[in-house]
Amino acid sequence: MAEKDKKIRFGVVGAGKLGGFHSKTLSKMPGVELVGISDPDLVRAQMLAWQNNCVAYKTHEELFSQVDALVIAAPTEYHAEIGVKALEAGVHILMEKPIANSEEGARRLLELAEKKKVVLQVGHSERFNSAVVETLKHVKNPRYVTIERLGPYDPRVAATGVTLDLMIHDLDIILTMIDSDVEDFEAIGASVLSSHEDIANVRLKFKNGCVADITASRATMEASRRMRIYQQDAYISVDYVSARLKIYSKKTPVVTSLQDIEVTFPKLERKQPIQEELLHFIDCIKTSKTPTPSGEKGLKALRLALSITNRMRRFEVSSPKTQDGRESLARSLADIGKVAKVLVDEGLKNAGIDKH
Repeated sequence: MAEKDKKIRFGVVGAGKLGGFHSKTLSKMPGVELVGISDPDLVRAQMLAWQNNCVAYKTHEELFSQVDALVIAAPTEYHAEIGVKALEAGVHILMEKPIANSEEGARRLLELAEKKKVVLQVGHSERFNSAVVETLKHVKNPRYVTIERLGPYDPRVAATGVTLDLMIHDLDIILTMIDSDVEDFEAIGASVLSSHEDIANVRLKFKNGCVADITASRATMEASRRMRIYQQDAYISVDYVSARLKIYSKKTPVVTSLQDIEVTFPKLERKQPIQEELLHFIDCIKTSKTPTPSGEKGLKALRLALSITNRMRRFEVSSPKTQDGRESLARSLADIGKVAKVLVDEGLKNAGIDKH
């Protein structure tokens, strides 16, 4: 059997929700042998291993000598520790987002991956969402972007704030989309269900003049993931969950009626983002090419997320004023995005465009 045709032996570290998704996907992929799943909770690892016809291990070190590649889906605070050991053993890594919980840890991972000549890919799976992939083909010098990522609380991520847990997906996307450095930002957040921020909003101001408002919440009962992009001659509406994309384009320089606006619905092929990112990871292992997103891109998103977390103003949701007299979260959220939102919504309304 040719080297490139040999099955790649995989292991999964972490038997939680994401570890379960990866294990189930890997167990059904051609050209892959799922060797085992490790988790400190051996019973949980065993249950997942039974479901996917592989072996359960209590420690991740037991997997290193038996696999070519690892998916690390452990809690964020252990990413760097586990990743360093795996890279030192010469194992390729797909690290679930964020790459680490510190810039120092992320840099150590990058250095080792380079030294050992192995692939280090970061699991920003939204990059492989078919709606996002298609959207990036139509983006041209955006001036204003809004992104909302809302969903219910999951106790498994209580040790990490919503910025590192969820918003980092959108920070990665916006940094890929906008060809400019971040000049400044304003960030606010509130702790509702954990000791970290469960709701966060950031306004990013780029050097090229683009502004992006990003909101993330894990205190919302209904899941919603949407992005809206406003550029010179078009408005793009993206629904990540349903993988739908609508593009409103001006037919003429001056819009006088709805006939001057063309609405298109690009046809998307529904694909599973986790499966697509795993296929990409495997291809990078076989061809030695740089993955998307790479460790460097993962570090860039992490660095911004950590800066946002460190500079974030935090508020009490339950009272109209905090102890030191500052405004409430609701008032601040309104202030930060109010002017741009009103202007954009009114402009679309006047043009006869449904922003949804």
